[in-house]
This record gives sequence, C-alpha cells and structure tokens, in this order.
Amino acid sequence: MSRPSAILTALLSAAAFASTASTADAYTAYVTNEKDNTVSVIDTDKMEVIKTAKVGQRPRGIVMSKDGKWLIICTSDDNDVKIYDAKTLEYVKSLPSGPDPELLTLHPDGRRLYIANEDDNLVTVVDINTSKVITEIPVGVEPEGMGMSPDGKVLVNTSETTNMAHFIDTEKHETFDNVLVDSRPRVAMFNSAQTQLWVSSEVGGTVTVINPADRKIIHKISFEIPGITKEAIQPVGIRISKDDKIAFVALGPANRVAVIDTSTFKVLKYILVGQRVWHMYFTPDYKYLLTTNGASNDVSVIDVASQKAIKSIKVGRYPWGVVVSPH
Repeated sequence: MSRPSAILTALLSAAAFASTASTADAYTAYVTNEKDNTVSVIDTDKMEVIKTAKVGQRPRGIVMSKDGKWLIICTSDDNDVKIYDAKTLEYVKSLPSGPDPELLTLHPDGRRLYIANEDDNLVTVVDINTSKVITEIPVGVEPEGMGMSPDGKVLVNTSETTNMAHFIDTEKHETFDNVLVDSRPRVAMFNSAQTQLWVSSEVGGTVTVINPADRKIIHKISFEIPGITKEAIQPVGIRISKDDKIAFVALGPANRVAVIDTSTFKVLKYILVGQRVWHMYFTPDYKYLLTTNGASNDVSVIDVASQKAIKSIKVGRYPWGVVVSPH
C-alpha cells in the first residue's frame, strides 16, 4: 500500500471511530411535564429538546422498560399508568394502578411494576406484559417513594403522612419492617452495594441513611445553605454515583443539589440549578446528571466529574420525572 493510501485509510478509520464514540455517548432523556400533559424528549449529545409529545393527564413518575422499548408513565389524573413506544411516543396501552399513581419502579426481572397509590395507601404490583394486577400491598398513608434493591429482593416504599420507610419482600409481597424517618419522606434509594438506603424527608429537611441488613439508622443528614431559610431546603430526589462514593440530593425550592460524601456523610458542596429541583437521573455512562426544575420549567445538566451545572434546557411546564434510555 502506498503511503498516501495508508494515510487516507488511517484517517478514515479514525473518523469512523470518532463517529462511533460520539454515537455511543448520545442518549435520549424523557421528561414528564406535569402541567402540559406532555413528555419532552432530549438528545443528551446536543443537549436540546428534539421532540415534545402529548401523553395522559398530569404525567409524573416515569420509568423505562428493561429493553428500552417502552416508556411507562404515571398519568395521575387519569388514575392509571400508560405505556408509550419510546421511539415514536405513540400510545401502546394502559395498566391498572388504582387512583392517583405518582411514583413507580420496575423489578429487575423487567416484568413486575410496583406503583405507589396515594389515595388508597397501597402499592399495586402489575405484570407489564399481561397488564394484570398481581397483588396489592397495604402500606402507610400517602405512599410515594419506591426504592428497589439492586438484587430485586426488597422494595422500600415511603409513606408521606405515616413518615415511614416500609421494607417489602418482593417474593412474598409482604412488609417485613418499618423505619420511622422525618416528616414527609419522598424518595428511597439504595446504593449499588446494598449497604445503604437513603430516604429524603421533604418537610423534615433531612436525609436518613439506613442499613438495609438490620434496618438501623446509620446517619441523619441535614443541610445549611447561607441565605436560604430552613423551610426552603426540601430534600426530594436522590441519586448515588456508580462507585457509591458520592450522593446527589435535590433540595427543592433551595434550587440546589447537595453533593455528599457517602462515607463521612459530609456535604461537600451545593450545586446551583433551576428553581424547585425535584427528580434526577444519570446518563448510563454516569457522565451527566439531569435534574427536573418544576418552577423554572427547565432541566439542568450537571457534569458529574466537575460537579458543576453546565447547561439549562427549556422543557414544558412543571417538569417532574425524568428517565434516560439505556441505549
């Protein structure tokens, strides 16, 4: 092969690699807009909305099927859960859920869907393939948070009025323990090692860290931000880094995300984001963390490595839930 041909081949190979790498880094995020009854679709490579689609009434909690083909959305004012094709955003079918479903989580088996029903004080378990209710599990008053252990053996539901984290055996579908936390618990999140369960308490202004093995409280985290009143610091969304070393906590009307060392439970910094930051989701490569900001109608993109907000993306009114495609 002549030298010019060899150079051309090398350049073409490099370009192909760069193109593949760029594609590999591009994911699709889906954001539910509570007031507009829509979902905003974001290209995380371009960091812009590429599509907006109408869905059911008051969309809030959102998850994706294990194969990435379906979006599964709590349409609270329709009193059901709706499934949409992730590529076309076309309606597929509805699932029974009970009244006012808010948050939901999918079992690692990809079949069992667990739905929090505020009005009935139940967790409804539905088979997403057959669309049939498997069972209903009684929990505390106003259930919301739905934290699934990575091994799929334990579901933790939080009840906003009872102020408890309910530990549920996913095989027996029975509650086997309850842990009292601070006022109005919203989100429950396991770390990947299953050595810590983090529960945010919106009104209490704290995060309780629990040992899942014995359900004992390990630590309680509180927050202080200069110039921000205690009442405005309302922990909701929680996400934990891939290596389990850093936790990110959305602080609601404080308009900040707290960055916390999971070994010392010290707050390392506060990241300024949009107004009333609510839920969050990592891109699959853990490079970015996306936050929904309900009062400023945008999504903040946090660079995980630098722990800085690098972009604000306008979406619909009152963005609530967010999920990022696994592919």
